[in-house]
Amino acid sequence: MPSADELLSADTVSDLARCLTRAGDGIMAHETRGCGAGLDGLSFTERVTLIRNAVLADLPASYPAFANVLRIALRDSDFTGWMIFPVTEAVAVRGRDAFEPALALLAELTPRLTAEIAVRPFLRADLDRALRVMTPWTAHPDLHVRRLASEGTRPRLPWAPQLPELIADPTPTLPLLDALYRDDSEYVRRSVANHLNDISRDHPDIATAVATRWLSNPAPTTTRLVRHGLRTLIKSGHAGALTLLGHFPDSPVAVEGPHVHASDIRVGDHLLFDYSVTNAHDQTVHLVIDYVVHHVKANGSRTPKVFKLTTRSLAPGETWRATRRHSFKPISTRRYHPGVHLVQLQINGRPHGEASFTLHC
Repeated sequence: MPSADELLSADTVSDLARCLTRAGDGIMAHETRGCGAGLDGLSFTERVTLIRNAVLADLPASYPAFANVLRIALRDSDFTGWMIFPVTEAVAVRGRDAFEPALALLAELTPRLTAEIAVRPFLRADLDRALRVMTPWTAHPDLHVRRLASEGTRPRLPWAPQLPELIADPTPTLPLLDALYRDDSEYVRRSVANHLNDISRDHPDIATAVATRWLSNPAPTTTRLVRHGLRTLIKSGHAGALTLLGHFPDSPVAVEGPHVHASDIRVGDHLLFDYSVTNAHDQTVHLVIDYVVHHVKANGSRTPKVFKLTTRSLAPGETWRATRRHSFKPISTRRYHPGVHLVQLQINGRPHGEASFTLHC
């Protein structure tokens, strides 16, 4: 992931100031140009806030005049990339009392860099009103605008404020997804799948019902989209999602393992284990093979985490054998604790086998 300095550097700010100066009638963008000297040591979010406030200080206080400068800037091919991020945030602030026009401006800006975060204050302020503006975007000729309709309304968009109203009830955005799941653009369809996955975290049955409906009227790309959109449910062993995709939880299989290579490992090492799965049915079976590591917590209890192994179709009597290498290298998102851990296989959502190993810190 690029650093904050690589995304919003002093050079980026200087380029933005030049674009605003060229676009504005008498605007010199002194605040924007000057804030580049104060970026050192700031996080990405802090940089966005600093630059956003400078843009607001440099541009007209009235929304129509403010928007006019940005629309003129959009004629400049240099007005693009990460400099747009704080600009969209400035639109979200200056456009609070110009609801529909501000959303329209964000749609114009999003082809230069997504405005998926900047639309969220409008959704939180008045969901129905915002969706009335955003729904026609699903038919927009620009794929970035179509994607904004899906991505901006995701209930749990990463690195963005959540949308509690849509977490509680995702049905208001389903017409947007219905309009986009067959979109020609993989970029748009990927957003639809991620939106469906967000829904599945809180409303698995709604997500599965939507996916079922899409698969009843599919495009050639729909099965792949649904598989990605239901990935969290697949990993959690949700029977409806698995069955929908042809991975029947009760498929008869013979499982050996997991067999760990070493029962004692240290943080920074790798856990190695072998396993095999044999189709014990007289017909081909379609298997989602995962594994679960039951990590020891600080209080001595364990918590499971599912990791993907493979998706396989096995003919009658066919066996799949493999060895997995699982890293215990320290990472920022997980703290390891010493003690006896467990590793387990999960096939079409059902647990199989178990092996223990001791992790030393």
